This record gives sequence, C-alpha cells and structure tokens, in this order.
Amino acid sequence: MTANNQNKNINTDKKNQDAFDDLIVSIEAGAGKFNLLIGVCDNADFRDKIIDRYETELKPHFCTYTVTLYEQEPNLKAAIQELLENEECLQQYQPAVITITGAEKLLFLRLGEEQSAQEKFFGYLQWTREGLGKFPFAIVLWVTHQLMINLMKKAPDFWSWRNGVFRFVSHAKNVISAREVEAIRFALISTELENFNSENEYFLPIEDLQRLIQQIEQQSEIKDAKLASLYITLANIYKQRLDRGEAQDYQQELDLAIKYIYKALELQKELGLEEDVATSLNNLAGLYYFQGRYSEAEPLYIQALALRRQLLGESHPDVAQSLNNLAYLYYFQGRYSEAESLFTQALALRRQLLGDEHPDVATSLNNLALLYHCQGKYTEAEPLYIQALALRRQLLGESHPDVAQSLNNLAYLYYFQGRYSEAESLFTQALALRRQLLGDEHPDVTQSFNNLASLYYSQGRYSEAEPLYIQALALRRQLLGESHPDVATSLNNLALLYDSQGRYSEAEPLYIQALDIFERQLGVNHPNTVTTHKNLAYFRDRLSASQ
Repeated sequence: MTANNQNKNINTDKKNQDAFDDLIVSIEAGAGKFNLLIGVCDNADFRDKIIDRYETELKPHFCTYTVTLYEQEPNLKAAIQELLENEECLQQYQPAVITITGAEKLLFLRLGEEQSAQEKFFGYLQWTREGLGKFPFAIVLWVTHQLMINLMKKAPDFWSWRNGVFRFVSHAKNVISAREVEAIRFALISTELENFNSENEYFLPIEDLQRLIQQIEQQSEIKDAKLASLYITLANIYKQRLDRGEAQDYQQELDLAIKYIYKALELQKELGLEEDVATSLNNLAGLYYFQGRYSEAEPLYIQALALRRQLLGESHPDVAQSLNNLAYLYYFQGRYSEAESLFTQALALRRQLLGDEHPDVATSLNNLALLYHCQGKYTEAEPLYIQALALRRQLLGESHPDVAQSLNNLAYLYYFQGRYSEAESLFTQALALRRQLLGDEHPDVTQSFNNLASLYYSQGRYSEAEPLYIQALALRRQLLGESHPDVATSLNNLALLYDSQGRYSEAEPLYIQALDIFERQLGVNHPNTVTTHKNLAYFRDRLSASQ
C-alpha cells in the first residue's frame, strides 16, 4: 500500500465526523432561505445512515423530507415542486431540509442512446438555478465523487450556487479507477471512453462497466483472446474490490467475479490457451473457496496444478502457487497430512525460486504455521508466524492486510497457549488495522471480532464477548450467506457463550444450526463438525442430568 493510501485511511472517522458537523451547521445557518448543499459519498448504505442521523438531529426544528430522482426523468426542480405541492410544512415556508437521492443510480454511458441519464440530469440542472431560488429551504443533493466531477464540468452554473460541499469517506464504493481498465483500453476504441485519462480515480460506475462489456459481447462477431482478456479484467476488478473492502454487496460481486472468470475459462478452452486456462482454473477455485464451496474448488485446484506442471515444469512460481492453494484448501477441510506435504513443497520451491525475502515466502511460512497450530504443534508454529510477520512488515510496510493477518494468527496462537495479555494486544492491533484498511464490512474484520470475542470468553469476560460474537455472526451472514462454514463457527461460539451463562434455551438452537451447516458443508468427519457435535452432546447430557 502506498503512503498516499495509508494517509487516506488515517483519521477517516474524524474526517467523516467533521464533515457531518459542518453539514449540520450549514443547514442551521441557512434556515429560512434557499441553501444548496452537496453531499458526496460513494456508498449508498453509508450515505443513508448519514441522512437518518442528520434528519433525527434536525427534526425538532426542521421538517425533513427525502426525494428520490426518477431515472427516466431526473429533473431536480420538478421533484421538489411535486413535493411542495403535497406538503403543508413546505407550503407554509417552515424551516425544512429536502434531501435528494437517486443521482447515484443515473447511468453514465450513452451506449447508443442520444443522452445518458447523467447527461439528462446535468441538462436539467443548467436550467434549474433560477427556479430553485424560490424555494427557501435547505436542499441537500447527494452525489458520488464521479458525479461531482462531472457536475462541475457539465453544470457549472448550478455548481456555482452551492453553499458547501461535504465529502464522506467510505471503503465501499460504486466506481472504479481508470487504471483498473487500462488493460482493456483496446476494447474502448470507438466508444465515448476512448480517450480516458488514466489518472482518474473516479472513472466509471461499476454498473456502467457491466453494460459496456455486454455491448461489446453483442457486437463482437468473433470470440477471440481479447474477449477472454476482457472477462478476466472484469473478474479481477470484482475480486480486488472484495479484497480491498470496496464491494457494496459482497455476495453479489463475488458471484459476478465467478460469472466472468467462468466465461473467460470457457473461451480460453475453446481457443486452446492452456496457460490461461490453468490460471483461470486456479482463480475460479479460489472464488469457490471464498464462498465455502470447498468440494467444487478442489477438482479445479487439482486440474490447475496438473496443467501448470505439464506446461511449466516443476520449478515455476505458478506451480508453487497451486501447491499452496490446494494445501490451504486441504487445511480448511481438516486433511492435515495432505496439506502439510503440499505446504512444505510450496515453501521449498518459493525459497528456491524467489529467495528468502519475498511476500510469497511469507505467505508459505504463515500457512505452514497455521497447520502446525491446528495440530497443536505450538512450538513449531510460533517461529514461523514470527518470521512471516517480520517479513511482511519489512516487505509490505505496517499498513497492509497481510500484516494484519499475521498479527491475528500470532495472537490466536498465544490465545491457545493461555498467553492472554499478549494475545489481546495483537488481536486489538489486527482488528484496528483491518477496520482502517478494509472498512467495517469485510470477512477479515468478522474474523477479528470473533477471535477477540473468543479471548474474552476464555477469560470469563462474557459481557465483552457477547456483542463481538453477535457482530461477527451478523456480518458473516450478510457477507457470506447463511450456509458458509464461518457462519457455523460463529453460531457455535455464541452457543458456547450462552451455554456458559446458563442461557440454555438460546444456546441449543445455535448448536443445532452450527452442526447442520458443518455437516452439509464440510462433512461429518471434519474437526469442526466433530467438535460441534461433542459440544451439543455434552450440553444435552448436562441438561438431562440437571432435570
């Protein structure tokens, strides 16, 4: 991560609070007159929370209204006029705040139409200023950064009337940078994006990119390697958004990444692009793994490894990657002896090919340590975790998701060794770093919530553990779906907590749900299934004995 990106992540909460305070002050200061304010946020869910908050704070003294622009007819003045005709508070010119949403859904690309929805919106705005001036209310128009940039360019007269611009930072966003589509510049020739600026951070709404790909598909007479490259680029964009915590809907964008990489794979097979096929098999398996679809991921990883060995030989970084990935899958399936052999091969090969100081070597050290940890080989795991953490700090800097992962894993080892004060410090650092880098809605953050809660539970700090377990469970359900093994882990952990507190009626259904998911997703012999089965059996034995 660059120093620039690190700086962006520092004090995000403070910046958002400052922007919120300034917005409230501006609304109150402009009471009784036309007061145009621009709110900027790339995440609709976060924006809605901000709106709810300022409407709640202002309601004792202001009437509050929210208006959504029509996609087909995005006329700001007409929308406000329609509201005015139906609201007595506005007709009496009482202090009011009118919030305008919907602009973020307006499509950017024309794609054969005379005007895009955004261009219609800007066109109306240029003829709106005088008409809006007769409304003596605060009007908060919410836009994305991409819309704001175009608003300045295409409706400068309207823009000049603003009394303030309030920017809110969120990890999740609906837009991609120009750099992310640089690899498919060839596909944009003869389109309205042909001469785009590579430095534009807010280049294109993600929905417009999908529409562009669909148009190219429809117009493409020949299925060739360029179309496959197009699919791969789009799949990579979605995967990177997931990794960086930028996805607005985690499951939806994960499904889209799978969809496009599958399309690429089918086309690569048809064209005989064997090395690309191996890469796509590996990447598709990785996406299935993220969904907890381990049985579907395994044959793809095996195919990718075999094909890479055939095409590249035994001594190649891609072969080492395949060995590591298949080992990681076996580790999660509880197949520890198979995983250990592959992890060891991957580490040796990476050291041979890349040297001792490389991020991939740090990954192999971390993964082998994870395996030893789960096998109870703590003295073997600890030095590997420490090496991985030191190497990642040296190569990637302090503010990187892999550093947070190493902090979390070392903390988890200390927790199992009963070294609670050391574990708590590292768990807390990992959680803070993950929230800073990835936002609050990311699977890695849920892992940190869960692990810190487990530490508190082991210390008998139940009141501190419970809200973290509940947050982890809710977020995992939201991000990963109801049937993911991580959801089962959260259910089991919360059941253990309730069991320990004597809250038996709450604990039992959670044990049952967790066991059902583990059995369906991982099988009856997986360590997690066996442990949860024992937890439920022990719970029922104690319950029967007490009755």
